[in-house]
Amino acid sequence: MKIRFGYEIAYNSAAGVPMVVMLTAQPSATQRIVRSDKLHIAPDLHPAYHLDGFGNTCARFVCRGGDLTLQADGLIEDSGSPEPAVLDALEVPLESLPNDALSYLLGSRYCETDLLGDKAWRLFGHVAPGWNRVQAICDFVNQHVTFGYRYASSTKTAYQTYVERQGVCRDMAHLAIALCRCINIPARYCTGYLGDIGVPVAPFPMDFSAWFEAYLGDQWYVFDARHNVPRIGRILMARGRDAADVPLITSFGPHNLLKFDVATEEITQLARV
Repeated sequence: MKIRFGYEIAYNSAAGVPMVVMLTAQPSATQRIVRSDKLHIAPDLHPAYHLDGFGNTCARFVCRGGDLTLQADGLIEDSGSPEPAVLDALEVPLESLPNDALSYLLGSRYCETDLLGDKAWRLFGHVAPGWNRVQAICDFVNQHVTFGYRYASSTKTAYQTYVERQGVCRDMAHLAIALCRCINIPARYCTGYLGDIGVPVAPFPMDFSAWFEAYLGDQWYVFDARHNVPRIGRILMARGRDAADVPLITSFGPHNLLKFDVATEEITQLARV
């Protein structure tokens, strides 16, 4: 199946304000880029690209002042299959973890392992290690936290989400990540596109989504504490320890958001692409 995805985001800013954006799709093993989601900036600017410490593609540019529009329109070929549930995936002993997974065991800006450790072992220490334990964490977060955009806060942490029992997808991901790390399962934050493919269409405008990956066996697996079911057509943009590592748009100066449209949809054979 083919999936069209993209965004149009508009700002107003003063001249000379530097910006860094992480909006480039990173296809998975079951996806292939048909048309790249090249970043177009109006008025005409040509960003410089680099990879950050987590392997995310970053675009840098300096605003000229006034209105600024970021736009991309990509096409990806996806397997069309839901994400797999690998029930026999095992936890890896700490001494056998690869070095690059160790940082995903530690506390971070939004994931306070020191405050949640006792709770994590009380809730999940008795659950059989492996896939089922990570799924038990997702089940808990999904049932414990009420989702709602009115609960969004850029400063909300995993512990606050646990106490307040409300939040958005990034808060639910942070809580699940922190609980995984507390019981020695490496977990990392992910953000990107998640369209309503194979599920009822959500009754509100689309936004970027947040989920997480847990390290089991010898690889990273996708988990989603908010939706808590395998999905079709998830498109990754950035990974990190938590949301502080992967701000999709960073402005090093004052700006005002004028427009924010995100879209992803399955393309039929008869549709124009």
